[in-house]
Amino acid sequence: MKRLINRIAVGIIGLNAIFSASQTLAADDVNVRFSYKLKGEYGFFYLGQEKGVYSQAGLSTTFGEGASSQAALGSLIQGQDDLIVLPGIFAISAIQKGMPIKIVALYQPAAPTVLVSHPEQPLNTPKDLEGKTIAAPIGETGTTYLGVFCEINDIDCSKIKKVQIDVQARVSQFLTNQIDVIAAYKTNDLPILEAKTGKTFSVLDQVKYGLNVPGMAVVASDNGISNKSDILKKFLASTAIAIEQTRTEPQTAVTALKAVWPNGPADAVVLKQIEATSASIPAGAEHPVGWVDEKSIAAALKLLDEGSSAVQKPLSEFYTNALLQK
Repeated sequence: MKRLINRIAVGIIGLNAIFSASQTLAADDVNVRFSYKLKGEYGFFYLGQEKGVYSQAGLSTTFGEGASSQAALGSLIQGQDDLIVLPGIFAISAIQKGMPIKIVALYQPAAPTVLVSHPEQPLNTPKDLEGKTIAAPIGETGTTYLGVFCEINDIDCSKIKKVQIDVQARVSQFLTNQIDVIAAYKTNDLPILEAKTGKTFSVLDQVKYGLNVPGMAVVASDNGISNKSDILKKFLASTAIAIEQTRTEPQTAVTALKAVWPNGPADAVVLKQIEATSASIPAGAEHPVGWVDEKSIAAALKLLDEGSSAVQKPLSEFYTNALLQK
């Protein structure tokens, strides 16, 4: 009995020592800013937070909604945030213009954009765009590079009527048949549209037909990469774990995301967004999740440099894979 009491006493002392050490070794703060308001694409981050993936790596991670890519880039440069999550194409454009930042993980080498049409007049092939009217809001990924999409797929773009319209108004005009085609993300607005209308629309996958615009990326400032590399490595490694867990536990990601987004879409819609996001992120086989392929950067620069006389920077200035761990 005395021996048992001694063991318990030793155990308590050990636990107290661990607790004291954990208090001494405070978690490293990481502030992450999204370029957009909450959406299903961000589900894996919240799963990681809910399941303690970040805290187990010694991180205290805070995620914040964003207002735009420009605002997110500004907060990064000003040091208000350690990392930002935004479409890779915007980061590449900013770097080309001289902003001292780099892509440190590219989760979507190709943004999951689709062209949505009515079942009665479906787009079965890219060539079916000829003779159609398409909504073309400023800055929308699926239509910004429509000229490139036409070139890749031998479409006569002059036979497509592009209507410049507010991004919100495009849906109502599409539903009233004033517009034949709209662009959407499989990971965001397509599930919302189908849930709202109760209809299944005809969908043409632009990635399948060659449009590879870099999508979701994590970006750090050059200063942050130099001074906080160990912390950033931990964050990216933890996020890779969260991404893989979300593939097998999408409903857990829904619950975690809805806990901070109670007024978001119905759970069934968010689940579709999360599952589509998982499908858009290549699994880490040969390389870690988020690995940046130089070819993706080169192709993106070609998209951006159409008609531009700007001198292109070396590809190595746009990204680094040094913070990713297998």
